[in-house]
Amino acid sequence: MRLAKYLAHAGVASRRHAERLITGGRVKVDGRVVVDPACDVDDQNEVLVDGDPVAPEPLEYHVVNKPAGVVSTAHDPEGRPKVTEMVDSGARLYPVGRLDVDSTGLVLLTNDGGLANRLMHPRYEVPRTYRARVAGTPSKRALQALRRGVELDDGRTLPAQVSLVGPPGPESVVEITIREGRNRIVRRMFESVGNPVRTLERIAFGPVHLGRLRPGDVRRLRPPELEALRQAADSS
Repeated sequence: MRLAKYLAHAGVASRRHAERLITGGRVKVDGRVVVDPACDVDDQNEVLVDGDPVAPEPLEYHVVNKPAGVVSTAHDPEGRPKVTEMVDSGARLYPVGRLDVDSTGLVLLTNDGGLANRLMHPRYEVPRTYRARVAGTPSKRALQALRRGVELDDGRTLPAQVSLVGPPGPESVVEITIREGRNRIVRRMFESVGNPVRTLERIAFGPVHLGRLRPGDVRRLRPPELEALRQAADSS
């Protein structure tokens, strides 16, 4: 692992700040000052910052049911409640796959940067499933358009799995599974077919499901879920 990344995983600082610590001569590896952030290190090396030993944090994986009004970022300049504050942990946790502030549901939090990057990278197309309450009832033509992919201002969407899960009416409930994570993409997809979203909840990310986790609650990812999540990221 590169030294700057090693320091970030150890919770010393962000990657960028860690690079400044290294180039400033404040980091030693096996007794020698190292000023190259790309220097490779592992658990067998002794790494010191300002004379204090450091080691990578143990990896953590959490599932959060995000309420509305909470931002799914690690930092917010507006000072709003953050999803990372919902977990009682000293680790530097980051959200995997953000939800907009008005949306609710499943957010994964981890300090495993490698897995997080694979899960969020468009190349891997890891599925996300949402339950949307929309205005009106989407027509058969609208549902078929969503299944084929619709044209948005930042490009055509990938084919989606879509199904009505409630009776038709002035509002209806639709479940949709997509394989991309563009900004507010589900809301924009339904807007494009004339059925704007009233409420939106993410109920699954890859093989991990929200289940009975109540809004505002948190739980650790179970070992079988973690293994399935890694397989999804590797095989997608």
